[in-house]
Amino acid sequence: MVPVDFAATVLVVDDDRAIADLIAIHLLSEGYNVYKAHSGREALEAVGLHEPHLVILDIMMPGMDGLEVCRQIRARHNTPILMLSARSEAVDKILGLRTGADDYMTKPFDPLELVARVKAQLRRCYLFAPARAVPSDVVSVRGLEINTAKHTVAVDGRRVTLTLTEYEILLLLASHPGRVFSSEEIFERVWKERYFQANNTVMVHIRKIREKVEDNPSHPTLIKTVWGVGYKVEE
Repeated sequence: MVPVDFAATVLVVDDDRAIADLIAIHLLSEGYNVYKAHSGREALEAVGLHEPHLVILDIMMPGMDGLEVCRQIRARHNTPILMLSARSEAVDKILGLRTGADDYMTKPFDPLELVARVKAQLRRCYLFAPARAVPSDVVSVRGLEINTAKHTVAVDGRRVTLTLTEYEILLLLASHPGRVFSSEEIFERVWKERYFQANNTVMVHIRKIREKVEDNPSHPTLIKTVWGVGYKVEE
């Protein structure tokens, strides 16, 4: 069984930077990876970029409020959400839970209780629910197997030798089957540099990967091109 306190990634969303910093300090002391966002749009971008195991989300934010952020997260992800609000009315709690939140706390709150609730949500959602268990060392999809501990790749049992960059691109796509990644996102995640226009680096690497993992690289069945958008590994 995975330890209860595995190094989960938590996204803290609050327009009050002092509160976000306070929460982050307590979570970091427990060994969690923490990212912060201070608006609804920042929160949605951070969810897509960092794929947190849990989101702590303030309701009362200017512009896009926490309820709308919760709706948009829930439309795409099953990530547990713990909502915060300075208002204690029961109707707010009910609305938050109906929107898709998994738990609700009223400000001001005890940071230690908040951490305890974070741990409880992570236990429930990742340790005791097989469908949402913490990923193992093996990423497997459509005959492709990537062992992240051994750094090996196999297709239908056949070992495949990739360069480090090819490996990282394939792992990114295979870890999110069905999700389309743009060339820009792939480049910035793998190379960790800013993408520039007319950059065909990703396209060239995708072609090389297909030559190694596809039965017919000219008609790929694993790594698909979504024209005008990007690339994905089929589910």
